[in-house]
Amino acid sequence: MAASEEKVRPGPIHWLRYSVGGRLPADLAPWVLKDATNRAWRWRLAARNLVYLVPLASVWLLLPGPLGLRLSLSLMAIVVGVFYSQAYGDESVELRVAKHGFAYGQARAIRRERAIAADAANRELYEAIYRS
Repeated sequence: MAASEEKVRPGPIHWLRYSVGGRLPADLAPWVLKDATNRAWRWRLAARNLVYLVPLASVWLLLPGPLGLRLSLSLMAIVVGVFYSQAYGDESVELRVAKHGFAYGQARAIRRERAIAADAANRELYEAIYRS
């Protein structure tokens, strides 16, 4: 592996800052693009959003009142927060990638190209198994 291809990942402090919308140093920009285009990008998006949803839900657990009400309030906050983060995830990720110096829409294009290639490979496999 060449020096330019080494795995470079943000440390915990940088990742927390990145999770709440902060900008990473320029040397971590390729990691941002990889984060936005790998297969698990939706799961990573959910994890980043939990960074600020869980503390908020935890504070609600400390409020006075019946435990069932506090638990349901906290759970509902997490469910709704993750739902909206996923609903607007594509746009959010594109803005995050653009913030780090890449063209707007580049992550979406990369994911689309990978999906087309995977679909073609699956189609070839299907043809080989079931159409021979």
